[in-house]
Amino acid sequence: MLVDSHCHLDFPDFAAELDAVVARARAAGIGRMVSISTRVKKHAQVLAIAEKYADVFCSVGTHPHHAAEEPEIDAATLVAIAKHPKVVAIGEAGLDYHYDKSPRDIQAKSFRQHIEAARQTGLPLIIHSREADADMAALLKEEMGRGPFKAVLHCYTGGRDLALTAVELGHSIGFTGILTFKNSNSLREIAKALPSDRILVETDAPYLAPTPYRGKRCEPAYVVETAKVLAETRGVSPEAIARETTENFFRLFDKVPRTEHDPEKWEPVFGQDHAPANKPDAA
Repeated sequence: MLVDSHCHLDFPDFAAELDAVVARARAAGIGRMVSISTRVKKHAQVLAIAEKYADVFCSVGTHPHHAAEEPEIDAATLVAIAKHPKVVAIGEAGLDYHYDKSPRDIQAKSFRQHIEAARQTGLPLIIHSREADADMAALLKEEMGRGPFKAVLHCYTGGRDLALTAVELGHSIGFTGILTFKNSNSLREIAKALPSDRILVETDAPYLAPTPYRGKRCEPAYVVETAKVLAETRGVSPEAIARETTENFFRLFDKVPRTEHDPEKWEPVFGQDHAPANKPDAA
């Protein structure tokens, strides 16, 4: 069994064939999918998908790109929504200095509200961090000093220092298809150095399809390819990576039940082509 700990099943890319996408994930041995919220105002769409499929769960949060659109979203709002049994995480929230679609001070203010919600609920915080390593490390250290919270730095592309700081604070690191790209040697070195109990795999679907599907729309089934490269990078078997990352997921996302799909009965299908037939490249 593998888990896609971060995808966006509510995005329009999947609207025409969501049932087929979920079916392909199940056939690939993906026992859980977490569909991640990017706008609280549109959370109902995310939640509806999680409610439709037994093995799909969701988060609630405001992506840093949209922080200026939702300045009124506070910890109390997030905590209230997170009471739903299908809401198993807070976020994604954080700092994005690559696009700067929201002013940086507003990103930070929103991020702190999400941290407080994670602290109050005990749910893991899904952290988005891009080209903001120094500020992210400082903010995480400061907030941890105010009280503990659980988190994963998703789609990790930062430097070694931030990764190690996050791990020292007790957080996890999520790897996407970027890990499989030819020019990602430095990222693979970071992945190789991390403790085995702090690593997760994800797709960020519909984005960042791994090799050999790079350039196409990504979907949860493709997390198999990222797991294979992570295993090769760390010098262990794909089966070992599947066991480790799945156990890490259930430990971090401890609101997600294990009973619906028993992990002992799920085996990822490594080496199988999970691409839909005649699927065009993404625009």
